[in-house]
Amino acid sequence: MAAKSKSETRLYLVDGSGYLFRAYFAMARSREGLTRQSDGLPVGAVLGFSNMLNKLLTDMQDEHDPTHLAVIFDYSGKTFRNEIYPDYKGNRPDAPEDLIPQFPLVRKATRAFNVPCIETEGFEADDIIATYARNVEADGGEVVIISSDKDLMQLVSDKVSMFDPMKNKKIGREEVIEKFGLGPEHVVDIQSLAGDSSDNVPGVPGVGIKTAAQLIEEYGDLETLLSRAEEIKQNKRRENLIEFAEQARISKKLVELRTDVPLEFAVDELKMRSIDLDLLLPFLEEMEFTKLIDRVKREVGMADLDARSGPPPAPDGDIAYETVFSEPALKAWIARAHERGVIAVDTETDSLNAMRANLVGVSLSTRAGEGCYIPLGHGAEGLALDDEDTGKQIPLDKALKILKPMLEDESILKIGQNLKYDALVLSRYGINIAPFDDTMLMSYALDCGKGGHGMDELAKRHLDYETIKFSDVAGTGKKAKTFDQIAIKEAAKYAAEDADITFRLWEILKPRLAAEGKTTVYETLERPLAPVIVAMEREGVKIDKAVLARLSSDFAQRMAAAEAEAHKLAGEDFNLGSPKQISDILFGKLGLPGGKKTAKGAWSTKADVLEQLAAEGHDLPQVLLDWRGLSKLKSTYTDSLPGEINPETGRVHTSYAMASTTTGRLASTDPNLQNIPIRTEDGRKIRTAFIHEKGSVLVSADYSQIELRLVAHIADLKSMKQAFADGVDIHALTASEMFDVPVEGMDPMIRRRAKAINFGIIYGISAFGLANQLGISRSEAKDYIDAYFKKFPGIRQYMDDTIASAKAEGFVETIFGRRTYVGGINDKNPAMRGYSERQAINAPIQGAAADVIRRAMIRMPAALKKAHLNAKMLLQVHDELIFECPKDEADKTCAVVSEIMVGAPAPAVTLSVPLIVDARAGNNWDEAH
Repeated sequence: MAAKSKSETRLYLVDGSGYLFRAYFAMARSREGLTRQSDGLPVGAVLGFSNMLNKLLTDMQDEHDPTHLAVIFDYSGKTFRNEIYPDYKGNRPDAPEDLIPQFPLVRKATRAFNVPCIETEGFEADDIIATYARNVEADGGEVVIISSDKDLMQLVSDKVSMFDPMKNKKIGREEVIEKFGLGPEHVVDIQSLAGDSSDNVPGVPGVGIKTAAQLIEEYGDLETLLSRAEEIKQNKRRENLIEFAEQARISKKLVELRTDVPLEFAVDELKMRSIDLDLLLPFLEEMEFTKLIDRVKREVGMADLDARSGPPPAPDGDIAYETVFSEPALKAWIARAHERGVIAVDTETDSLNAMRANLVGVSLSTRAGEGCYIPLGHGAEGLALDDEDTGKQIPLDKALKILKPMLEDESILKIGQNLKYDALVLSRYGINIAPFDDTMLMSYALDCGKGGHGMDELAKRHLDYETIKFSDVAGTGKKAKTFDQIAIKEAAKYAAEDADITFRLWEILKPRLAAEGKTTVYETLERPLAPVIVAMEREGVKIDKAVLARLSSDFAQRMAAAEAEAHKLAGEDFNLGSPKQISDILFGKLGLPGGKKTAKGAWSTKADVLEQLAAEGHDLPQVLLDWRGLSKLKSTYTDSLPGEINPETGRVHTSYAMASTTTGRLASTDPNLQNIPIRTEDGRKIRTAFIHEKGSVLVSADYSQIELRLVAHIADLKSMKQAFADGVDIHALTASEMFDVPVEGMDPMIRRRAKAINFGIIYGISAFGLANQLGISRSEAKDYIDAYFKKFPGIRQYMDDTIASAKAEGFVETIFGRRTYVGGINDKNPAMRGYSERQAINAPIQGAAADVIRRAMIRMPAALKKAHLNAKMLLQVHDELIFECPKDEADKTCAVVSEIMVGAPAPAVTLSVPLIVDARAGNNWDEAH
């Protein structure tokens, strides 16, 4: 094919900054993938941006014919427009703190996709786009701008168009006329008159887009209009046009895009390039975007199972995977387990919910390079599975009868990957698997912060092997199958590989525990907690649907009343769930002061903004806050929790992720019961729905200010340690020390500020964050933080020492030896480095608190049994444990639970501050808390 001439150039220019902010806010709304699992680095915007760019590239190949492509970004510093008008974009807030470290990463992502990434000092992305567009247009080529930004609509012509990928909508001349009332050639003049609040372009007061279009249509252009302004009949409009004529001219200089930017790359250097997997995959792996990795591979044809070379070879070169269809064959595998004394075990089920999952098959491995799959439930009743092997399966009850003695044999070590899930599933079939090792927990003890701990990631990291993914055999989306619907031949390859890879990982990770001094962490904090969690998850918690129904009805009525009141205060009906409509009412119609702009230039309607307005005496913001609070409680809890009740047990069963945080904290999912609100009266009402069985009570035991106590111990803060020893109110003491006020009769607001600082400091809070939290200026917040460090120099010393150690070693450790690697601690980017430094400060503190409660949970079952108590542990909510026990055992249960929790650090660690546990019994969770 002959090379295309310049006149055939079709250049696509992506507004990278616009893409980034769209990605950030979209991911923030979905709460998907907001941080990197290994180290907590914010990557949500990078993931969203990468997904969008990948989709764009795919769509281009399928539906368009681009010859050239580039992504254009805004330069981070000031531009020539700030010299013209110093207040240009002056009312924009700082970028969200978690977005700042992602700015360099999206540029890195762009280059990883083999796409030119362009920014020019002193200019905005729009100017670069305008320069390329006009150059290509002049040479007879075409340009497509991937953006919906109205500021770029002035560039639209016969050869230049825009495309909104979110709406899959082309923007040409007609769409510009629909937006501005006139064609692209008049957009600059219209914007010069109307101004732009998001960029702080002043324009002419009282002139909006519609009026500006009418005036330009009548007078032809801005200069003609201004020279003939005295002809305007409307008095106020005429006066404003005369008075603010120079302001309109300045506005024109701000909105008119430059087309003379010195370009880093010539157009010919922007030719379309194919995706280079050697370039892209390392970046996606670094970001831990596993789903996107799979998608990219599928799109380039790498995920074809038939093209796989099979599992990595065993040390002696033998590879043996077997599908077990007979009892003698199964017994032969059991014999191998007895012979070797160790066996890897994995279950296949039809659900990720262990309390509702049906067993579909079991896979085993006793050495690297071998494995078997025992299908037990493929082609279940009512499922049309075209597989001749389904009739060969060993009956479930017979297979389990053969497997049970081996799985419970104390002389045979069972190895699993996230064995908690398998143990819970098997426990429902009457099998209590023990003893065991868990490769996921080994990895967590060894490499927390280095990456994820799922089997696919571990196989890639330690074996350099790409496993068969579940989606490869089950499919994705609406066409996805449950495992019992998959043909046994395909299922067997996937399942046997799981057992084989798990065995190989165990052979690598097990020796490292002793070699790297992490055996104690694994043996005392990780492995023994798994069976405790299994028992908790299986027990579940009882909820009262009638209480939730009453609360839901009450919330709905109060929401309706709040909506009516809001409409009355606003003087019109509007959607209380629409941030745009709320901002239009508050800051447009009502003109309330003190509004904040988001990074996209819209008025913020976040809770802190509404709270500040309400504090200033405005009624509508408080009504909106009330409505929002009720709406969240209703949708998240009162309406949804009844659907989480297991029909077999009549109770709600959460699942605890044991290796998903970088601090050792457990995470509750499906449903998340760790975020039940307690700070508001309505939030606490939700907890009244958590109840006990007849004849029992609930017991709540909660550590009091455990993280502050650990800070005092770790940083050796003598005044704080003494305060805790004397039982003094630590927040009041802090306020007294900082603000020189007496503890007696202290203003609650001052104590609140001290409390925010106490907790904020240990999370590495910035002046910006503290200012937002307390509703004060950033300078005032900085003064508070400086005063805090002056009064408590030990905190500053702890932070400095911790950061220095992390920079030198690459990790931090808790007082119990839990290690967290901090990847970005020496990064050249200040924002990313600052984020990692805050993580380094917090991890030893929050991690120590997590370790303490883990130790308490591990000891609790034996302590309760020794005391002849029948209490059962149901939930763990950060620093709190919830039990159910017979009513007549409540007092003794509270005493035993408190004793175990208070003594949890010993004998490994002797704290220099006392731990305090508040334990109470009640008829529901709220009453007990």
